[in-house]
Amino acid sequence: MGELGLVVALLGACLVALILVLVARREADEQRRQAKADVASIRDDARALLADAERREARLVEREHAVAAEQKALADAERTVRERQEALASAEQEVAERRASADRDARAHLEAVAHLTAEEARAELVRRMVDEATNDAAALVRRAEAQARRTAEARAKRIVAAAVQRTAVPTSSQSVITVLPLPSEEMKGRIIGKEGRNIRAFEALTGVNVLIDDTPDSVVLSCFDADRREVAQVALEALMSDGRIHPQRIEAAYAEALAGADDRTLSAGHDAAERAGVTGLHPDLVRTMGRLRMRVSYGQNVLEHLVETALVAAAIAAEVGADVATTRRAAFLHDVGKALTAEVEGTHALVGADLARRCGESPAVVNAIAAHHEEVPAETVEAVLVQASDAISAARPGARREELDQYVERMDKLEQLVTAHAGVRRALAMSAGREVRVVVEPSEVDDYALPQLAVAIAKHIEADLQYPGEIKVTVVREIRASATAG
Repeated sequence: MGELGLVVALLGACLVALILVLVARREADEQRRQAKADVASIRDDARALLADAERREARLVEREHAVAAEQKALADAERTVRERQEALASAEQEVAERRASADRDARAHLEAVAHLTAEEARAELVRRMVDEATNDAAALVRRAEAQARRTAEARAKRIVAAAVQRTAVPTSSQSVITVLPLPSEEMKGRIIGKEGRNIRAFEALTGVNVLIDDTPDSVVLSCFDADRREVAQVALEALMSDGRIHPQRIEAAYAEALAGADDRTLSAGHDAAERAGVTGLHPDLVRTMGRLRMRVSYGQNVLEHLVETALVAAAIAAEVGADVATTRRAAFLHDVGKALTAEVEGTHALVGADLARRCGESPAVVNAIAAHHEEVPAETVEAVLVQASDAISAARPGARREELDQYVERMDKLEQLVTAHAGVRRALAMSAGREVRVVVEPSEVDDYALPQLAVAIAKHIEADLQYPGEIKVTVVREIRASATAG
């Protein structure tokens, strides 16, 4: 039994070994078949890659042959182009030589026919072209000036008219008398006093003539000194308000009027600034402006003139789009120097500009004050508007009075200044000196020279003549022909 079991075990082991060998052989066969299949697949892929590489190499060779052919064709084309360019340059040179020869022949022929050299013909042509260009330019200038004059005059008239219409101020012309209304008829007797002692004391103390019987229900104070006349007015108003009039009371009222002069000056300055719409003025400027209530220029009260100028300037600045506040301020202060001309050397424009600078006014305002009589150049449009507004206020009807001899002298000087120009036959000052008509000699001044002559006369007037406002210059050229029949 033991041996049989051993044999059975050995047989079992052999059987297991045989089975393992059969399994291993089967796996080896399977791997061998798989390896053959992989080798076949790799061989097929390698053959396909080799075929593709051969095709690519064939295409590359074909492309190299094509590029070589194109380069050869390009070289041939460049050689052909160079040959053609050389031929064209040679032809152009030949044409240029022929043209130069033809030009020389033609120039020689023209010079022989015209009896002029080329330089002389060129100079004549240039002269004619310059004359034509000058005439055309003069015609264009006349048309442009006419168009600008039409549009500018219309716009300027509209702006000035609108500014003046918006400025409701009375005529600021001032005389040498002051009229005070009487509260009652019996006040005349009180002013005269017993045997005229009151009126004599008043006149002796104030230096003002008192006229009572000339106008009904009023008393007239007459004096060329505006300061005295104002003090007398204040004193007389106080006396009439109190009702007690005698020499002692007259002396007291006169002393009170003198003591209140500084307060009246400040009040007048503040009132004028308020009416003009100007705020924030330095106290020295306000006091100096108040002093101008006693100053006149050609009969025009200077302080009223400044208020009017400020209102006109502000209206014009609003119309043209300038700085209204700066224009109003500069226009209100432009004549402030007139209150100091007796104390400080220099023109009122420069003195006023220096005072404004010391009082902290802006450079634009200072320049407008200094430039309003063109003593220094105007640096801003506001300065120009101040000049225009000053002229408008001074030139409007009723603003100023001139003596007859001054008026005649100015007219004669204007006509003499115009007739001094060459070609002028006669000059006529018209419209109170606001226009001058100039008649020229037709043989000496042609139509194209009329605009230049008008401009020259206007500049001469601006340089040598003092005048308010503007002077229009009209140049007339007239040719007359006459014949007698019979």
